[in-house]
Amino acid sequence: MADNRPVYLNLLKIRLPLPGMVSFAHRITGVILFLALPFAVYLLDLSIESEQSFVKVQQLLDQPIMLLLQILLLWSIAHHFFAGIRFLLIDVDIGVEKNQARLGAWLVLLAEVLTLFVIICGVGL
Repeated sequence: MADNRPVYLNLLKIRLPLPGMVSFAHRITGVILFLALPFAVYLLDLSIESEQSFVKVQQLLDQPIMLLLQILLLWSIAHHFFAGIRFLLIDVDIGVEKNQARLGAWLVLLAEVLTLFVIICGVGL
């Protein structure tokens, strides 16, 4: 007789391997980017209304909390992009084996950190 009771999974006790964490972060960054879209469209609309509204948007984006949110969005874009490429490669059976998957996950993390570093140093946030 099968036990049909719900299973309690404590997500804080489950230790995902690195490829699993990259996969989970890919989903989280997708949600972050999706939720940021209305705000980004609003800021774009506000910035092209007039010169005064453009200055207002610049002042808003220069706030310390907004700088942190911009860094979070940059990380989200970088991670989602590189992890997406990794998943596309997995779809065509490249990087499916355990060692290759672990290497691919490390390469995603390295690429996103390097991209974030180049953007922050290049833009001078």
